[in-house]
Amino acid sequence: MRSSALGLMGLGVMGANLARNLARNGARLALFDTASGVAEPLAKDIGAGAVGADDIAGLIAALPAPRSVMLMVPAGQPVDDALEALRPHLGAGDIVIDGGNSFYRDTQRRQIEFARQSVHVLGFGVSGGAEGALRGPAIMAGGETAAVASVAPLFEAIAADAPDGSACFARVGAGAAGHFVKSVHNGIEYAHMQLIAETWHLLRRMVGMSHEEARTIFARWAEGELSSFLMECAVQVLDTRDPESGVPMIERVVDTAEQKGTGQWTANAALAYGVAAPTLAEAVHARCLSALKSDRLANETALGPSTMAFAGDRMALTAALGRALLAANIAVLAQGFALMRAADQEEGWGVDLATVARVWRGGCIVRSELLEPIAEACAALPAGTNLLRAPALWRMVSAGDAAWRQVVVTAIAHGVPVPAFASSLSYVDALRTGRLWADMIAAQRDVFGQHGFTRLDKPGRHHADWAPYTGADKG
Repeated sequence: MRSSALGLMGLGVMGANLARNLARNGARLALFDTASGVAEPLAKDIGAGAVGADDIAGLIAALPAPRSVMLMVPAGQPVDDALEALRPHLGAGDIVIDGGNSFYRDTQRRQIEFARQSVHVLGFGVSGGAEGALRGPAIMAGGETAAVASVAPLFEAIAADAPDGSACFARVGAGAAGHFVKSVHNGIEYAHMQLIAETWHLLRRMVGMSHEEARTIFARWAEGELSSFLMECAVQVLDTRDPESGVPMIERVVDTAEQKGTGQWTANAALAYGVAAPTLAEAVHARCLSALKSDRLANETALGPSTMAFAGDRMALTAALGRALLAANIAVLAQGFALMRAADQEEGWGVDLATVARVWRGGCIVRSELLEPIAEACAALPAGTNLLRAPALWRMVSAGDAAWRQVVVTAIAHGVPVPAFASSLSYVDALRTGRLWADMIAAQRDVFGQHGFTRLDKPGRHHADWAPYTGADKG
């Protein structure tokens, strides 16, 4: 590959691994970190003509004009601080790439601000964690076509390879599209993880399977239709034992899950754009519930535990869980892609959803066997059509329909919370119900607020003279 020049600012684990990946693929790098004594040793370690700078002026001086600088710093104020530090040194045509998990509205603001001095700010969603940064991440680029194209060869070279050999890098749209798509990716990730966790919980806590029994089932699923990076992670978890006690490590892990905010951004975006994404939101709520550990323990003592032992056919329920998990995962993806479509329609980014699905086939956290049929569906379906209408996807969902209901009903009957399984099933059911419950909501809003409603038999907006409430029927 022809060598290229790129400045990299922020040399934590992700930044350092990206630097190694870039250098390995022919990029000439100038490195800088606000922590002293970091850039020069890393530059010497990776070689390949990399140089370490003592300050931002040195970083910029090491780059040919027009300069390209990538930021790998935490989202929020650190990005603003880095941009402000760079601003005096930047000129027309220079490019700054934000490779962190920035909130897309922040990216939009920064793009507008720096456009005044003809500096291009690009938002790159980078997925795959520290290992992905080193070996090959999925990269969702957002920004002006020409600016992205000028740095694309660098990132195509370091991106993961999809199963067909294509690079998991693409410009997914204009403006802040890259960071928005990455946020939705993370929302989908939350929901997939919640579904896997609920499945594990049902097998161990309700059905009462041994660790080894449940681990064997997960390993089998990870090799079939449910094959995904997150299923592989789950098997790794179940294969690991505490070196001190020898017990499965998961039995030593406190049942609280932290979050960094991207899942919440996705749930908020669904509300802002008026898109139904209940499972993406439920996954965030589930993490909030998990954080109430002391309250849950106190309530279990005071109120009694909810979970009851399962006395039915364990193997039949286990098989149902596998089919339900596949169907629910598809419903989650349908929610995420509907959200990206709605945001794109409002923002005008020009997002190609088939391209997004193809980028996600390798390197990223949500990569799975489902992304290939998702990409095909995005390319084939008429614009605005929910992914559940794709024949190949609907066959998989409908094949798991009875099993899905069995799982949800059984869990509820035994007092086991399954918010992701239940909300994703309700989502699918609501999408194929021609007449829902909202007629009562619309009528009540007109009763107390005279908000009006639409009628089935007449066009336009209407208000009714509702009968006065006379109290309960006294018979």
